This record gives sequence, C-alpha cells and structure tokens, in this order.
Amino acid sequence: MADSSRLHTEAPVPTAHPVLLVAGLGKHVPLPAGELTILEDIGFRIEHGDTVAIVGASGSGKSTLLSLLAGLDVPSAGSVTLDGELLSALDEDGRARVRGEKVGFVFQSFQLLPSLTALENVMLPLELRGDADVQTPARQILEKVGLGQRLDHYPRQLSGGEQQRVALARAFVTRPSLLFADEPTGNLDTHTGQAIIELLFSLNAEAGTTLVLVTHDEHLAERCTRRLRLDAGRLLAGEGVPA
Repeated sequence: MADSSRLHTEAPVPTAHPVLLVAGLGKHVPLPAGELTILEDIGFRIEHGDTVAIVGASGSGKSTLLSLLAGLDVPSAGSVTLDGELLSALDEDGRARVRGEKVGFVFQSFQLLPSLTALENVMLPLELRGDADVQTPARQILEKVGLGQRLDHYPRQLSGGEQQRVALARAFVTRPSLLFADEPTGNLDTHTGQAIIELLFSLNAEAGTTLVLVTHDEHLAERCTRRLRLDAGRLLAGEGVPA
C-alpha cells in the first residue's frame, strides 16, 4: 500500500526563473561638476520566449541599459540576474562565460572581424566555446540566411545587408537563450533593413530565443510583444511595464 503521507511532503516543482530579472538598476558617472545619472531605479522581468523592445529618444540610456543587461558594464546600483546567474556576483571572466554560454549579439555596426571570411566569423563563437565541430553548424546557418555561396568572402566583399546576415548567423549559431540586438538596422537602407528584420524574427521564432531589441524605430518596436520605454534614464509605465 502506498504511503499517502508522501503526497503531502514532496516538494512542488519549482517555477522556472525568468531569463532576465532586473531590480533597482542604476548607472551614475562622476563628473567634475557633479554626478551624472544615466539610469535610475530600473526594474523589470523578461520571461523565456519574450520579444521585448527597449525604446526611447537618443540619450535616454537604451544602449547603457543593454550593456548592463549583458554584463558588458557594471551598474552603480541594483542587480541583473541573467538566466539564474546574478551578474554582480561574478568577475569579468565569469560574466564572459555567461555571455558565451547563453547570449548572442547583433550590433548596428555589424562588428565582423575584417580578417576573417563569413564562415570564419560565424565559426568563431563556437571555437571560443570549445565545440568539437564548428564548421558544420556555421555552414548550415549561413545557408539558412541566404549566404551559402558567400562563405569564403571577407566583410569588405559583402554589402551592408549581407554583413548583417553574417552577424545574425553568428548570433544564432550558438543557440543562445537570449539575444540582444542594438539598432540592428541602423546602418541599412529601408528595404534592406526590413529584410533583415524579417530574417531576425524568423530565426528568433524558429529557435525559441528570447529577444531584447534596442531601437528608436516605433514600427520595429511594434513587432515585439512588449515595449519598455526609457525617458531620461527612467522606465516609464506603459506597455509591458506595470504602472
């Protein structure tokens, strides 16, 4: 006969933690004339699979916030927990490890290494992670983004749109749980930018990645399920943010 008391003593299955948990986040920079506040008392959570746009005017603190969320910079106050890891409890090497294991990046300026081919640029994060096979997944994702015939081309031999496709391939090849995109269409014309956005959201949906997108483009922000709006370093109540 089963011991019915066990039905009441077994621990419940824990709820999965959010992919990003931000609490009381602030960034202040000392200046001769006094302290400059870039961000103040920022708090929110982002769940797995969310697509979130961080919007606001130029100088509102969007890129600084993204750097703090990714552990590229350290806050003056508050905390960021990325996929269960408290970034402030880690040293620089520890934060780099978390990024390598869990985070992908897409930048406005592409940030491809000019001395590497498209294939080599995409292989690089896999090599840094120590994967045994780096070429097969890199080739596969370059095929997926339409660059199967440009594997051996260097960035200078590619158009801006093609370079950003390589950057997207590099970001997704590690299968990150979280992807940060900072103005990913900022250096592209409207037509090319739209094609890149369609590709970004397609890859993101297929991979089930959580997307955090910094943009000043309201049309692009509308593609996301939530918006976080910054104004002079503070988070405004609005879509996706409790009042």
